[in-house]
Amino acid sequence: MPRRLIDISVALEADIASDPPIMLPEIEYHRHADTAAQVASFFPGLKKEDLPGGEGWAVETLRISTHNGTHLDAPYHHHSTMSGGERALTIDEVPLDWCLNPGVKLDFRDRPDGYVVSAAEVEAELKRIGHELRPLDIVLVNTAAGARYGEPDYVMTGCGMGREATLYLLERGVRVTGTDAWSWDAPFIHTAKRWMETHDPAIIWEGHRASMEIGYCHMEKLSNLESLPPSGFTVSCFPVKIKGASAGFTRAVAILEA
Repeated sequence: MPRRLIDISVALEADIASDPPIMLPEIEYHRHADTAAQVASFFPGLKKEDLPGGEGWAVETLRISTHNGTHLDAPYHHHSTMSGGERALTIDEVPLDWCLNPGVKLDFRDRPDGYVVSAAEVEAELKRIGHELRPLDIVLVNTAAGARYGEPDYVMTGCGMGREATLYLLERGVRVTGTDAWSWDAPFIHTAKRWMETHDPAIIWEGHRASMEIGYCHMEKLSNLESLPPSGFTVSCFPVKIKGASAGFTRAVAILEA
């Protein structure tokens, strides 16, 4: 049966507003014309002129975080423990059967920046799209941030998923979620304003910290979610296997059967 693949990842790219300034990735591009000497160094007597067009290879050197680009956060990122005190899984330990499952899209693009989505709103959105959650469904959240990726206001744009909304999903067997925003939680700039009013530490990273009760993974910096239907597709999001890491890059793809 024909399939349609929709790329829901962003490219890992330097020099755009994809992260806070202290977390931006750096990419050094080594072009073919610059690396002929590297190739020649493996073969004594080889000259640059002996290579086709005098060219070496193209190679890139990266200075990046595992949380740059589209990535899958392991429970270990959220806290050292998960699921009521168990040691939190690192990205190389995340079960592969969590990462290829039916997808569901919740559309919260109309929520204002910094808004914290509740469990009742998740339930209402699932009712609107006519979907009943099943264990291991992958739930994607379309926020206003997706349309601002790479723009100066990206990191501060979009709504976040609160603790109770996250637990609503996890209690129904969801183990992977995702957002097109910089964070699963509301942007820090908005949470900081609430913190100054309440001084309640429970509001800080509350969606992430839900993992302490039920361990789960989530993707951040997804893209193109507006092109997906509410359901009826499969999500593939296997992470790069980095030993003991808190996250892994993923080329997240939505698969639609034609």
